[in-house]
Amino acid sequence: MQNPNFWNDVDKSNVINKELSSLKKEISLYNKTNKDILDNKELLELLELEYQENLYQDLIKEVESCEEQIKELEINILLNGEYDNYDCYLEIHPGAGGTESCDWASMLLRMYERFCDKMNFKHEILEYQDGEEAGLKSVTMHIKGEYAYGYLKCEKGVHRLVRISPFDSNKRRHTSFASVSLVPEIDQRINIDIKEEDIRIDVYCASGHGGQGVNTTPSAVRITHYPSKIVVTCQNERSQLQNKEQAMKVLKSKLFALEQEKKEKELAALKGISTNIDFGSQIRSYVLEPYKLVKDYRSNYETSETSKVLDGDIKHLIESILKAK
Repeated sequence: MQNPNFWNDVDKSNVINKELSSLKKEISLYNKTNKDILDNKELLELLELEYQENLYQDLIKEVESCEEQIKELEINILLNGEYDNYDCYLEIHPGAGGTESCDWASMLLRMYERFCDKMNFKHEILEYQDGEEAGLKSVTMHIKGEYAYGYLKCEKGVHRLVRISPFDSNKRRHTSFASVSLVPEIDQRINIDIKEEDIRIDVYCASGHGGQGVNTTPSAVRITHYPSKIVVTCQNERSQLQNKEQAMKVLKSKLFALEQEKKEKELAALKGISTNIDFGSQIRSYVLEPYKLVKDYRSNYETSETSKVLDGDIKHLIESILKAK
């Protein structure tokens, strides 16, 4: 960074600066934890010489603090994937079930927005389509933050909800499904070849979420990529050009992720590994009736605090998956 030409390539410089910030934070936590452990050993030696209740209580608090710091260091080690420290795009789509599933999709959106707030991740809605009666048909979020993709990649898959339906006059129990997909926001210097004849760009007036004027001018952009059948939309900006640029970024990230998944499948086949890495497998159940339970099927993590989970308190749940993997 001391090189006078460092900022000539702003994109590259930002990547390096972000990596530096992350490393500094990790090293700082390691040094603090190391120092706290040494201080606690000294405190323990004092207690061995002469027991004092207040010192004993202080030691308990300090040890608990060290345990939390060590857990954080462990998670930092687990977040070692090539794209874990990238920003990402999160999409939610309701499954079969009409209004029930659309409402469940909106509950998941709220959960992830609250989680991002707790993690100090910046997030914005790029595309939002209202459900016919309630909830949403589809939503795309852009999430920025330290290890945003590393944490949220654990959410990819189908989420199942069991509850007494607020839309059923007979108060029957219903099961709803919604799918969550994640792709890292790739470094735009990575060359993804998109031919003009392979895409169609449609412009239309946005609907749903948006500021004043966003629904009255044809600023929303939809890009269809014929070879992959990927469709991306962006409507959060007033400018059609800005929405087009953002939509192209999302498309490039999706195409890159698609290529990475192909490579993972090929590698798994070569190694003789029989594992389902396809999108769509059920990963978690949220049961609100007849009892309260959230269970993740990959780590077998369970909690009865369903309201906390749906309010965005999913960090421990995600960390259990990282450890299981």
